[in-house]
Amino acid sequence: MGQKINPLGFRLGTTQNHHSFWFAQPKNYSEGLQEDKKIRNCIKNYIQKNRKKGSNRKIESDSSSEVITHIEIQKEIDTIHVIIHIGFPNLLKKKGAIEELEKDLQKEVNSVNQRLNIAIEKVKEPYRQPNILAEYIAFQLKNRVSFRKAMKKAIELTKKEDIKGVKIKIAGRLAGKEIARAECIKKGRLPLQTIRAKIDYCCYPIRTIYGVLGVKIWIFVEEE
Repeated sequence: MGQKINPLGFRLGTTQNHHSFWFAQPKNYSEGLQEDKKIRNCIKNYIQKNRKKGSNRKIESDSSSEVITHIEIQKEIDTIHVIIHIGFPNLLKKKGAIEELEKDLQKEVNSVNQRLNIAIEKVKEPYRQPNILAEYIAFQLKNRVSFRKAMKKAIELTKKEDIKGVKIKIAGRLAGKEIARAECIKKGRLPLQTIRAKIDYCCYPIRTIYGVLGVKIWIFVEEE
């Protein structure tokens, strides 16, 4: 019987690091955890609300390319540092965007005395990130592109990146069929059983007119 585990949680402390860095007493730990979740949800909601309705353009120029790979939260006594790692930060570079986002985040922070410091970091190799590939596939499927063609295009985008293997799996009512099924495409090596292999992973839902499709992407970056 197979035992399944999240590839990121399986490798925490070895090849994967935590995205939150702070200390709290046991009685206050749950409050800090909920605060982190509120901050991340607030940032993602802000990005979604301020996206422009894109047309048939490339992902670099399309507004749907504002994909957050991950958000780091570092808490000090009087300051909360929020580092947003994003693929193409065109929206957040606009004048007044950071100030507006800080006002929204300040409402989610429990302590009024804590100051917010937001930093934006652009991902150097965007197509090495599974979240950006999943958003690319979602954008293609919403434009009525065949799911097999979308998966192959996503694999082609990773050719220029320095990766050793990639696997994409889509499940649901593919092509509008009545019976749900799963399709998978793989290229290169993907040693999921070894902890020293650095694996980037994401699970991404896509809402279509036929229902919700689930996309899972594994990327084998390197091995220590």
